[in-house]
Amino acid sequence: MNRTLLLRTWRAQRSKLLVVAVALAAWGFCMPVIYAAYGAQFQHVVDSGLIPKQMTDLLSDIGGGNIFSLGGAISLGFIHPIAVALICVFAVGFAANAVAGERQRGTLEVLLARPISRRSLILTLYVATVAFIAISLAAFIVGTAVAATLWGVAREVDPVALVALWLSGVLLFAAFGAVCLAASASFDRLTPPLGIGLGYLLVSYFIDVLGSLWPDARGLQPLSLFHYVRAPAVLAGRSDPAGLLVLVAVGAVALTFALVRFPRRDIAAPS
Repeated sequence: MNRTLLLRTWRAQRSKLLVVAVALAAWGFCMPVIYAAYGAQFQHVVDSGLIPKQMTDLLSDIGGGNIFSLGGAISLGFIHPIAVALICVFAVGFAANAVAGERQRGTLEVLLARPISRRSLILTLYVATVAFIAISLAAFIVGTAVAATLWGVAREVDPVALVALWLSGVLLFAAFGAVCLAASASFDRLTPPLGIGLGYLLVSYFIDVLGSLWPDARGLQPLSLFHYVRAPAVLAGRSDPAGLLVLVAVGAVALTFALVRFPRRDIAAPS
């Protein structure tokens, strides 16, 4: 890993990171507030039978997200497309642009002319990707914890479980980041790795949601990386170590591919 490159990457991305972190902190802040304001009332309506049980079960099946409990509200925020899209600014956008974007702009040759190996370049960019993801998710967790404390519902969730959710999220999106970085190291233009990374994430998300809604499609869920992070179970203290190992394995395979592929590539003259 190259420390100088890491620091320069940090400086180049710090404004974007600040915007994403603030947005995720605000989004995380909303979940306990919604639960504190409406959770008890909705639970009362559900218990009264006014809403069919099938409907409430459907809401709970989609990643376990609901506002009937604090854990459910946090889970809803964690797996919501808004949160996923914000995290993907770095898990997909930055990682896909890391090598292919430099190549497309004609600046990769200048970077490689410095005393830095190609493998060191890949490792540094991956560390930066994981760091940006970790900080972004930490902002979500901090916003959630602050809101839960201010609205007097913090006792309903274990702080250790929030840390476990943060770690699970980092492993999940770091795996997507590794796939995007591997694609970025394989192409000379930004469009292919961006399409591969974004397509893989969207298909993965769709498969997980489809399996939650349609029993016949549940056999497809193991193909989705989102399947291996169940926020309600994590917040209840029932993390799945095997699922986390799958995420680590996917990230390791993709990173290894990038480390092997990129040093063997011929960098053609800019067209």
